[in-house]
Amino acid sequence: MSKRILIIIVIVIFGSFNSFSKGIIEKDSSEPKTISFKIKLKSTDKIKIVVSPLKYNKHLAYSFTLDDGYRSAYLTAFPLLNGGKISNSSINEWKIDQGGDGTVSEGLFYSDGMGNKIPFKLALAINGGSIRYLPENRGHLSWAEIKEMYNAGWDILNHSFHHATKHGTNYFTEVTENITSIKQNLDFTMSHFVVPGGEGDEKYYLEYEKEALNNGHFSVASYYGVGPVFKVDSKVDLDKMISARTFVQSSKDTITFKTMDRYLKTIDSIVKQPEPVWFNDFTHGTGNTNLWNLSMRFPDFKYYMTALANKYGTKGNDSIWMAPWQEVYEYIWLRDRIKVDFQQKNKEVIVTIKLPEIPGTFRNRDISLVIDTSSKFEIESKKDLKIKDDGKSTHKQIFIQLK
Repeated sequence: MSKRILIIIVIVIFGSFNSFSKGIIEKDSSEPKTISFKIKLKSTDKIKIVVSPLKYNKHLAYSFTLDDGYRSAYLTAFPLLNGGKISNSSINEWKIDQGGDGTVSEGLFYSDGMGNKIPFKLALAINGGSIRYLPENRGHLSWAEIKEMYNAGWDILNHSFHHATKHGTNYFTEVTENITSIKQNLDFTMSHFVVPGGEGDEKYYLEYEKEALNNGHFSVASYYGVGPVFKVDSKVDLDKMISARTFVQSSKDTITFKTMDRYLKTIDSIVKQPEPVWFNDFTHGTGNTNLWNLSMRFPDFKYYMTALANKYGTKGNDSIWMAPWQEVYEYIWLRDRIKVDFQQKNKEVIVTIKLPEIPGTFRNRDISLVIDTSSKFEIESKKDLKIKDDGKSTHKQIFIQLK
C-alpha cells in the first residue's frame, strides 16, 4: 500500500491596507470572491482536502511581543532573528546597556515546507508618544527603525499613545491618538491592542479593553483573558478576543540559563500536546541590562531564541510557526470562514474556494490546505493566479498568490 502524502496548499491573498474612521472597520470594496484551480494527478488515487489548522501545517504557532518600543529591539532582537550585525554594548540615556554582544547573526529560521527559510518574527507594542530620533543614545525606537522591522514582517500593535495608566487617564484618547500617530508616521492602521502595565485605578485595564474594542481593534492582550495557550484544531472564537500572555523575564542569575530553561520546558510541554496549538509570550527590553527588571538580558534572549530555533526550527524538527500575534490571528480568522469544495474525476480535481469579505486592515491573508494523496501532480490555473508547487518532486505543497 502506497504511503499517503500530505500536501499543503498555501493561498496568499494580498490586498491594500485601508484605514478606518470613527471606530468602524472598513471592508475591501470587492464582493466575496471564489477562486478555483485544477490539480492534475498522475494516478487516480482518491484525495482528501481539509483546511490546515495553522499556516504551513505547523504544530505550534508561537507569538512573542516586545512591549514599550525600546531600542534594544532594533539593536539586538531584530538582527539576531532576521540576520545581521548585533549591536555592541550601547549605553542609553538612562545609563542602561541596551546593546548586545557585537556578533553577526545568520538569523533564526523555520521553513514553509517547500525548502524556503523564513526568519523568526516578533511583534512590537508601540507607544507613539515615545518614538523619536534624538538624543542619539535614546532609549526608544525611531520611526525609521520601526518601519524597517515592519517591512521585514514584524507586526506593530497599539500600546496606547503615552503608556498612561494613572488616575485621570483618558483611555479613549490614548487608544485613538496612537492609531493616528502610527497612521501618520508609518501609513498603516493598527488592529490589535496591548494594555499598558502600571499603577492605576482598580481594574483600569477594563477601560482600555472597552475603548480598544470600540475603536477598530479585533483583539486585546490584557491582564486576564483567554489563553495564553489556544488549541486550534477546531474553530476559535476570535470575536472581541481578550487574551492573556505569559511574561518572560530574566532573573538575578547572570551565570547560568536555568531560568530560561524553565521557560523552554513550558514550550516543550505545550508542543507535546497532540493538537496543534497557539501560544503567546512577551517581554520588554532585550539588551545586556535587565531594563527596569522587566526584561530579558540579551544573553538570555539569545539563548532562549536559539534553543527554540535549534529544536523546532529548520535545524530541528521544523514544527514551529514563529509569527506575531496579528499574523496568526488573521490566519485563523480567514481559515474559519473560507469554504473549500473539490470534485475529483479520475486524475483531475477541481478545487473551489469561496472567500469571505476580509477587513481592510488585515495585513496577512494566507490560507493553507492539507491534501492527502499519494500521487504526483501538476497545476492548471488562470493567468491571474500565481502558483508554485513541488508536484513533480516531493509533491507536498502548492503556493498560490492572488493579486
